[in-house]
Amino acid sequence: MGWQKLLRVAQGKEKAELVLKGGKVLNVFTNEFLEGDVAICQGKIAGIGQYDGIREIDCRGRYIAPGYLDAHIHIESTLAMPGELSKALLRAGTTTLVADPHELVNVKGKKALDFLLEATKCIPLNVYLMIPSSVPATGFDTNGAGEFLAEDMKEYLERDRVLGLGEVMCFPDVLEGEKRILDKLSLFQKKHIDGHGPGLTSGKLQAYRLCGVENDHECVSIKEVKEKLRAGFQIFIREGSGAKNLEPIVLGMLKEGLPFSRCAFCTDDKHLEDIERDGHIDACIRKAISLGLDPIEAYKTASWYPALAYGLKDLGAVAAGYQADLVILEDLQTAKAEQTIYKGIPAREWEQQPFSFLGWEELLHTVEFGEITKEKIALAKGEKNHVIGMVKRELLTEHLFEEIPGKDGVFIPDGNYNKLCVVERYGKNGNVGVAPLKGFGIRGGAVATSVSHDSHNIIVAGDNDEDIVIAVNYLKEIQGGYVIASGGKIAEALPLEVCGLLSRETKEEITAKAERIFKLARKMGVQEGIDPFTTLSFMALPVIPKLRLLDTGLFDAEKFESLQGACSAQKIVRK
Repeated sequence: MGWQKLLRVAQGKEKAELVLKGGKVLNVFTNEFLEGDVAICQGKIAGIGQYDGIREIDCRGRYIAPGYLDAHIHIESTLAMPGELSKALLRAGTTTLVADPHELVNVKGKKALDFLLEATKCIPLNVYLMIPSSVPATGFDTNGAGEFLAEDMKEYLERDRVLGLGEVMCFPDVLEGEKRILDKLSLFQKKHIDGHGPGLTSGKLQAYRLCGVENDHECVSIKEVKEKLRAGFQIFIREGSGAKNLEPIVLGMLKEGLPFSRCAFCTDDKHLEDIERDGHIDACIRKAISLGLDPIEAYKTASWYPALAYGLKDLGAVAAGYQADLVILEDLQTAKAEQTIYKGIPAREWEQQPFSFLGWEELLHTVEFGEITKEKIALAKGEKNHVIGMVKRELLTEHLFEEIPGKDGVFIPDGNYNKLCVVERYGKNGNVGVAPLKGFGIRGGAVATSVSHDSHNIIVAGDNDEDIVIAVNYLKEIQGGYVIASGGKIAEALPLEVCGLLSRETKEEITAKAERIFKLARKMGVQEGIDPFTTLSFMALPVIPKLRLLDTGLFDAEKFESLQGACSAQKIVRK
């Protein structure tokens, strides 16, 4: 870095490379907008005041804020490769991600982690990684990579852009003092440790915090927020494609008069199509302001507060010495970026650069299972059966025990009680889990995907066995993706060949296919408030209450145990 040049620019003795002229600059330290020029040189902010530049952008009547930061995201959930994703996020004003790659790592282990570190190195985003803590999330289902232990993590401990340990989803193991997770927590005590503790309270919450867990993004109520804030947690306010928790949290905090200084916005899991249509972190700012949050506080929750949370000392503010990641806004209320600046270069100039990375070839061919037949997905009908009840706008489920439709002792799905199946997709054991699903609502077909958190086996829901079988078997043919079958044939598909999670296509191609398949799912009855693919994908995650379906069968996520006998017909068929 040329300090001499920067010093001269800061003092007005030399022209800056770029000057944003005459804008209203957000000062996160004093909570005010101050008119002035922003001088940029060598990717840094040299000073705020009166400056001349070799290049100048007229910002009179505009606001200048720090670039937005997503405090917790799974890049895989966008479906796009990092380079393509960066184009969409820059347009939305996002310049920094803290990403947990446990989806990819569950499928392909170290190869996937190394790929993502390399693929995010030279794109126009600051991408920091958290090393996945829970691969697999539990020992009750089957993933592709096997276990990712503390010993495997040591080589990444001091790697550039690695901030710490990813969300500690296996909180029951933490509470029981299980050695493998304690080894990981001990390894990262001097770094940051992300949390994932839905519903944890009282002594269990205290024990979880005791182990160094710093934050949580699973809060769904103000009661939960208050207890976790009191326990010392930072609260990441999530607004994704499936889980939309921002409104109750923001309204609750405003009503209770709670400070937002220990909060940050995050998306966790959000589709590229939703980002292109609705926005990213800018959507969080916009919604929070509409609910009554002071605009300055909303912008700080999107930038300064998450930067503080992760110790990113050169990000999150518009001030001398900070990286020149900036958003130029016409209207504070909408938070819509008129222009985004990353490292002192306008986003439109970054978009002209191609992003091509080697290494994804090793992440192909991850979908291997024997042909699925109607016999393999049969389920016995009792007087009453355990039923997974979906909850709108939440990832939580209800554990129902109800009479289900059927004939001759066999469950026959319909539009009210869909059949949910999870198929082990790595060719390890041939497991197939089956259960009734209420609240999804698909009629006249089946929705299937190779994205099912966190082990990413095949998950499918439908109102008839024929379309369920067709959809699942087609996923093997295309090596993963999103599929809808209807009337005995494939109606729409979005291939995701890289680990069965990511597309190699452009963001425009991904968005177009996603839009078609989502519209069809809605037309076929998938209810509003339920994302046809994101919400469905979480029905196989055993660390969120109350009831889940794994490749090994139904799982009680409150008691943290398998439900014996819940898939009895399937077991009979296997004999």
